[in-house]
Amino acid sequence: MYALQAITTKYLAPTNSSGARIKATAAAGSITIPWDHALDACANHYAAARQLAGQNDWTDDTGDIRPHAFGALPDGGYVLVFLTR
Repeated sequence: MYALQAITTKYLAPTNSSGARIKATAAAGSITIPWDHALDACANHYAAARQLAGQNDWTDDTGDIRPHAFGALPDGGYVLVFLTR
């Protein structure tokens, strides 16, 4: 049986002590990564979610990390859903 894990991502604005970053959160935990200025907003959110998925070893049969669904949320964040083993 497979369980679904949804990862939500959120942009965190820069502060006096930290630069802009993206926080990825799932039932399995969360990570925060720095904003990559070489990427657009969508790619930054996707990168954070992929990193959290990789940390949890949510790979497909080829060893790649690909969500089964990816979409924008009304608040500007994104959600990615992974089918885990």
